[in-house]
Amino acid sequence: MDLVPKPDQVVAAASNVAHKVLYGGLADLRPMPRTLIGEGTLREVYHYRPAAKVREQGDPVLLVTPLAAPSQCFDLRRGCSLVEHFVAQGRPTYLVEYGQVSFKDRNLGMEHWIDEVVPAAVREVAAHAGDRKVHVVGWSLGGIFALLTAAADSGLPIGSITVLGSPFDVKQVPLVAPLRPLLALPVVGAQGRGAITRAYQAMGGAPQPLVRWAFQLSSFQKLVTKPLAVAQNLDDADFLAQLEAVDRFTDNMIAYPGRTFGQLYHRFLKANALVGGSFDLGDRTLRLADISAPVMVFGGATDGIAPIAAVNAVVPLLTGAEEVRFEVVPGGHLGMLTGRAARTATWPLMDEWIDEWSAGVDAEPVAPTSPPRRTPSRDSIGTNPTRRYGSAGSRALGR
Repeated sequence: MDLVPKPDQVVAAASNVAHKVLYGGLADLRPMPRTLIGEGTLREVYHYRPAAKVREQGDPVLLVTPLAAPSQCFDLRRGCSLVEHFVAQGRPTYLVEYGQVSFKDRNLGMEHWIDEVVPAAVREVAAHAGDRKVHVVGWSLGGIFALLTAAADSGLPIGSITVLGSPFDVKQVPLVAPLRPLLALPVVGAQGRGAITRAYQAMGGAPQPLVRWAFQLSSFQKLVTKPLAVAQNLDDADFLAQLEAVDRFTDNMIAYPGRTFGQLYHRFLKANALVGGSFDLGDRTLRLADISAPVMVFGGATDGIAPIAAVNAVVPLLTGAEEVRFEVVPGGHLGMLTGRAARTATWPLMDEWIDEWSAGVDAEPVAPTSPPRRTPSRDSIGTNPTRRYGSAGSRALGR
């Protein structure tokens, strides 16, 4: 709204306030219809039902949810839902989520997701879609799970991998930088365990309220300025609806299992284990260089949880991938995936990428005859010079 609102702005603001008072909100939070096709321990695989009058065809997409975050990250609200976008195109769309984590799950480590949950989901989706290759899309920790899964099992029917906002060099994360001297201090306490270790072991993991608080802290500035932003945009129904949807997402954060949280804390946060391109899991070492599938990596221009430099660190590690592409898009950690700008920046790039590596409606996947291609990684907007579709909104950030 203008400092001195125009008459139409006043009318729109009044209408929005009345709608919120009478109906409880402006956002259409109905989830996209889906059907359960597979399940296991902390694994639920869903197929989103095709849209009316739209023929479902082509290779399937599997959305990999990160731990602690609800699957609403991919289906935030009607009109701003990646799932809705894919389904409307007729793209077979699937999702793996993990349900509610409880104290009984405290002994589950990352092996559970990398060796069991994600591989099983890929196979179930491939079979359900008619034995076609699967295009895996992972956000945040879901992207790390997707890459480590591909590194662990080269036989999985993966057509391509898309990674959004996944930090591979935590030294580049401003939120972590002030804590690194503290993390390096000698531990004290029973059996050499520090206070954080004793706390998450006693609680069986990171409880839901703590996870929600940590996510809110990462956007502290936005949290503080939120009342002012609401007042300034009181006439913008789409803006207000987005805020409502993000609030619901944050309210539905999920707990971390104890052992998995311990691995993330000690190996990712303290040891920065992924920056070298390998990760010890059980009795073997997973190497990102062993991934052969093409990989597209997205960094959010204003992402405070996974800044561009932290995400871009994975690009030079993917030396075995058929193609690696890096793109910077508008938005923060969640906004880059399903913010209002993602509709015209991130999603078209994902469409292009998946179409490029899809086998077609009736064709079987064939091995490329040309040599592997690699696009240079840079920290500028729109780093792929051969992209077929433009990204004017993305490039505008670089000006």
